[in-house]
Amino acid sequence: MGIVGHEITLSRLRAGLIRPWTMLADLVYPPACPGCGVSTGAHRGLCPICWSGIRLIERPYCEVLGSPFSHDLGSGILSAEAIADPPVFDRLRSAAVHDGVVRDLVLNLKYRDRTDLAPMMAGWMLRASDGMVAACDAIVPVPLHRTRLFSRKYNQAAELARHLARLSGKPLLPATLLRSKRTSQQVGLGARARQDNVRGAFTIPAARAADVFGRRIVLVDDVYTTGATVSAATRALKKAGASDVTVLTFARAVGELI
Repeated sequence: MGIVGHEITLSRLRAGLIRPWTMLADLVYPPACPGCGVSTGAHRGLCPICWSGIRLIERPYCEVLGSPFSHDLGSGILSAEAIADPPVFDRLRSAAVHDGVVRDLVLNLKYRDRTDLAPMMAGWMLRASDGMVAACDAIVPVPLHRTRLFSRKYNQAAELARHLARLSGKPLLPATLLRSKRTSQQVGLGARARQDNVRGAFTIPAARAADVFGRRIVLVDDVYTTGATVSAATRALKKAGASDVTVLTFARAVGELI
């Protein structure tokens, strides 16, 4: 038997070993829609009703801020916001509008220990990245401060980034960008207060500067609202010499603050 034959045999053996455990897991935790809980045929999939309520962000949109347009204005068009107040990052891409089921998915991942949702959500983000993940040199999650990470046990942005790196084969840099300043929760703050809250909150240790110097970075977070957090994080990356920063989030608020 040749090398290919051995690989096929090993693959079949692995599948045979995994299948009983998968069947047992399905009995204990039956596949259900993460949006409403109705039974589904497979894990990590939405039911038709929940899926129909999701507003995916697809072209046409602003080439810089990724803001969806109501109609096609032509290629390369920028929104008035991007022209009047250009962001510090190079571009923003998001998978879906932050409302309804999408908001529930974000809350479940962030506060309810539903890290099992991260692979599905990362898959949507990869599709929405507009080729920026394929073109990047590394993926960096927006970090939590160590005290908040201790209390929450995990970082939702890091979970999304981890699965995004796995799906794309791109390097993950989970410890390059640090949140050195403990900040207040952004929820409930206005745009100016959010900016003040995260100003100077992120740093890159000198020993890690080579991780980003001259490189194209995809900065990952769960939700984009006013952009205060990812802008502060981008400034730290650019200060360390990053040549290009794409912000990639699962959801984004459109016309409202969360």
